[in-house]
Amino acid sequence: MGLPDVVEIVPLNSPVRAEVSVPGSKSITNRALVLAALADGEITLKGALWSEDTQVMVDCLQRLGFDLEISSDPAETCNRAITVAGLGGRIPNSGTAGNPLNLHVGNAGTAARFLTAFTCLGNGYIRLAGIPRMHERPQQSLMAALRDLGYRIDSDNDRLPATVHGAGARPAQCSVSMEQSSQFASALLLAATRGTWTVHVAGESEDNAPYVEMTRRLIDSFPMSGGEFQIEPDASSGSYIWGAEWILRQPENTDTTAGSKLSVPHWPKSGWQIDADFPTRLPADDANLASLSRERHLGDSIMTAIALAPFSRTAVAYTELGRLRVQECERVAALRTELTKCGALVTENGDSLQISPSKLHGAEIDTYNDHRMAMCFAVLGLRVPGLKIQNPACVKKTFPNFFQKLSSPPPMGLGAEIRDVSTGRKLSGSELFAN
Repeated sequence: MGLPDVVEIVPLNSPVRAEVSVPGSKSITNRALVLAALADGEITLKGALWSEDTQVMVDCLQRLGFDLEISSDPAETCNRAITVAGLGGRIPNSGTAGNPLNLHVGNAGTAARFLTAFTCLGNGYIRLAGIPRMHERPQQSLMAALRDLGYRIDSDNDRLPATVHGAGARPAQCSVSMEQSSQFASALLLAATRGTWTVHVAGESEDNAPYVEMTRRLIDSFPMSGGEFQIEPDASSGSYIWGAEWILRQPENTDTTAGSKLSVPHWPKSGWQIDADFPTRLPADDANLASLSRERHLGDSIMTAIALAPFSRTAVAYTELGRLRVQECERVAALRTELTKCGALVTENGDSLQISPSKLHGAEIDTYNDHRMAMCFAVLGLRVPGLKIQNPACVKKTFPNFFQKLSSPPPMGLGAEIRDVSTGRKLSGSELFAN
């Protein structure tokens, strides 16, 4: 059956003690799939995320002629073991000028950007396209860099849809800006060794390029001659579990959920994922966390922090949010609009949001087909009565069993009741899986 059009999260009324696993990192999985295809031998990725974004990447690699074997992971429903037969930089399939090979990337930014660079190593014509929102998202800096390397990329507006004229490896150098997305730099770096490219990343520093640093460290440690590679859990997905613990343990919940204790097993300690710092970025009971930056402190999990902010003791400013505007939706406006709808005091100033302590009430949340909007506000529903989530199935992008994790009884889940708004019926089991 799957999820209905609108669900309601019923607040918890007793303490919860649980250890809730989360699927593998999307960012690492899609980077590792590209590197595995470029490797010289057979690579098995363990703990790989199996969601819409990673399935898009797998499908595109298969259409390009790569052999992949996929098997279930007994430890996590939304993980897979994926074995890729690397071809050392060769891409078997392409099309002609009149009939290019078509790759559909959905709304997966990693697949769109990484494959644009990757397919330059082929020989022939490959057309990349996605859903309408993906066609609005920026690609210009990446396409400009690839043209500087000598490749031809045809696009009406330097966005998708675009046709790549693959020409194989060619020694050259380029510079790429990260202003709109660090994925542009990562796309080039992933293919640079096989392409014999020298890539200069403009304005890069350790503080403002955590996802580029992830890419570099992954390249350095990846078994390019064959072997196994373990993918760690997704820290941004884990932020919803840590966020749930924080909101449930607030002192005013003394008679209900203040004794809750949640954790995420195998929490990432590699230092690759900036969002692994999320538990340390939430305010202590008596602390004033004045400011958090999307560029320097957190990645996508800053959206979770923003959603929780009305329950902070003091106002918090969330800064350098510009990249959120060009992702799955215009996330700065979406967060402001939906939090305000719930009664939050939110001020938008440039690419910053300031959120003051507020008493929230129920509302029906527009998720803008954005998985992170759905999950952030679902966490609020564990505390705020009457919170309804539109299009909950959009979580399939990165965390298809998210609502199952919320509803499963402790110690594997939170034991929350989730209802179909149209019927008032409590949902369970496969009804809560996003597909």
